[in-house]
Amino acid sequence: MTDNLLLRAARGQAVPHPPVWFMRQAGRSLPEYRALRAGIGMLESCRRPDLVCEITLQPVRRHHVDAAILFSDIVVPLQAAGVDLDIVAGTGPVVAAPVATMADVDALPALSPDAVGFVAEAIRLLLAELGPTALIGFAGAPFTLASYLVEGGPSRHHVKTKALMYGAPDVWHALCGRLADITLTFLRVQADAGVHAVQLFDSWAGALSEADYRRYVLPHSRRVLDGLAGTGLPRIHFGVGTGELLPAMAEAGADVVGVDWRTPLDAAAGRVPGKVLQGNLDPCVLFAPWEVVEQEARRVIAEGRKAPGHIFNLGHGVMPETDPDVLTRLVELVHSA
Repeated sequence: MTDNLLLRAARGQAVPHPPVWFMRQAGRSLPEYRALRAGIGMLESCRRPDLVCEITLQPVRRHHVDAAILFSDIVVPLQAAGVDLDIVAGTGPVVAAPVATMADVDALPALSPDAVGFVAEAIRLLLAELGPTALIGFAGAPFTLASYLVEGGPSRHHVKTKALMYGAPDVWHALCGRLADITLTFLRVQADAGVHAVQLFDSWAGALSEADYRRYVLPHSRRVLDGLAGTGLPRIHFGVGTGELLPAMAEAGADVVGVDWRTPLDAAAGRVPGKVLQGNLDPCVLFAPWEVVEQEARRVIAEGRKAPGHIFNLGHGVMPETDPDVLTRLVELVHSA
């Protein structure tokens, strides 16, 4: 089994320097990615093992990172299960029939492992190509999936989501329970196919207070992560804007807690003692002069030393306009630190 720097760091073992990998969407800054995706929709790209393999490999070839993140999208398992949705360019996921009642929840289909066989095939192709580079599986967390289903698409304030949480908690918990099952099935398929670690990505959890997170979200994220404990794989949990939620997120059962750029890593280490941290350079820093990029990267590395282990990463996804050469230089810098 692959046992590179990232996996050793994820287990809290000593490594000579922080391993590096970039958030999902790392490929979208590459011209070869844009050429490959031309005329092909996002969900179709995620369903084609040959494209998933090539898109996942592109940042590894370019930047020589220590791990690849499986090319996918948060809503892939929902569509595979039979939910009527699409990813609309410039908007994001759009759901044809939003969820509002218990009847809507009852009508949600379960996910069969066979329905995401294309993901398992892509992983097999990748393992044959990656050599010693680790492969990280990926899935959206129940809260973020629920938000898309309830809102019908992306939302700034999550008004309908919170209204359902507060006004119909039985419906909310039934929905998140169903989504936890779908997410767990999706990640187990990836684990069985041979990924070396898994990440649970909660894009919108930062919209919640800690009290609401603990009541309405934590039990369902814990169910997913606990369901993967028997795999022996490192489990990573990341959310956006979740500095106040880090202690609660750490209780969900992950081995590695992702930290976005808003929270210094040394402060995060104090809030989640004993946890390996992932993060957390602000993606916008990559547009500054190189001396600023270097200064900020070294700051992140120094702060990460306060944790038992540190995996260097951006504090969120790579922006499409990012200069790929800056990313390559960044990896070289961290590897030499």
